[in-house]
Amino acid sequence: MNLPDYRTINLLMAAVCAGLIAVAVFYFQNHLGLEPCYLCITQRVFVIAAGVIFLLAGLHNPATKGRKIYAALVAATAAIGGFFSIKQLWLQNLPEDKVPACGPPVDYLFDAFSASEAISMLLRGDGNCAEVQWQLLGLSMPGWVLLSFIGFIAVAVFQFLRR
Repeated sequence: MNLPDYRTINLLMAAVCAGLIAVAVFYFQNHLGLEPCYLCITQRVFVIAAGVIFLLAGLHNPATKGRKIYAALVAATAAIGGFFSIKQLWLQNLPEDKVPACGPPVDYLFDAFSASEAISMLLRGDGNCAEVQWQLLGLSMPGWVLLSFIGFIAVAVFQFLRR
């Protein structure tokens, strides 16, 4: 069985990341009207970052050492993104009396606070992040994004170990 080459897999994964973001923006946000919470936005940033690394790896198509570096960068990016997915799943499973208060909209954050303060608030999440707005097969959106990050890590490990 012939597996796709290094470049093809990276370009395909970049397309998967672009597709995930397109679905998030055009379907969930624009069509269904679901506003992303702070942690949703943070997870999107890490999906985009993984996609950019996959794209760069595919375009660059480096030798062995470079391939390992790109794979490690994707794995690290996906692991950090996965942390924020887990954090949101944790918030969604808190008892109602333990859920933190809701914060202001994201647009307001960047208008009223410095960039570092706004980013700090995005990384913490708030009560909006605890609301389950959508589910498929019993998994909420951060659960599906976590599965995506796990898939990215699996591909990165494969790319790291392949000859």
